[in-house]
Amino acid sequence: MSQQNLVLFEELVCIDGQRVGVAQLNSEKTLNSLNLTMVQALYQQLQLWVKDEGIVAVFVHGAGEKAFCAGGDVKRICIAVREHGIEDNTALDFFSAEYRLDYLIHQYPKPLIVWATGIVMGGGIGLLRGASHRIVTETSRLAMPEISIGLYPDVGASWFLSRLGQIGLFLGMTG
Repeated sequence: MSQQNLVLFEELVCIDGQRVGVAQLNSEKTLNSLNLTMVQALYQQLQLWVKDEGIVAVFVHGAGEKAFCAGGDVKRICIAVREHGIEDNTALDFFSAEYRLDYLIHQYPKPLIVWATGIVMGGGIGLLRGASHRIVTETSRLAMPEISIGLYPDVGASWFLSRLGQIGLFLGMTG
């Protein structure tokens, strides 16, 4: 699948002529894991929809039934570091772009709905958590598995987990 097809965008026209922007994470094979191209595409499109007065809301979902988003493509980052050494900027570029996207979603001035069915991990939780409207289903499985590979739970997890009391502590320690 080409890089430009990893996120699909469309606009649905409402009966009154206003529109809803739809973004679909489109990488079922990787459980819709985010890579730099996907993050940049989402950021750019969300910026365009903010400026478009005809767009009244944005809906984000993942392709397939297995996962909304299994987080960032950590495998790609690990391979880049193995091949090019610790000076490789793949991780820096990805996380900088991902956090910028998460911040935009948290500050988004229009209703932003995330339909989080299936697996929702790491960066997927970052997308979900920032949305003004969050929908989970009976198949949703949320996790922050970064801690099991030695990373801290990111995407704002230290903020939202700390507000869940003992459940947040448990989730933060176990992923």
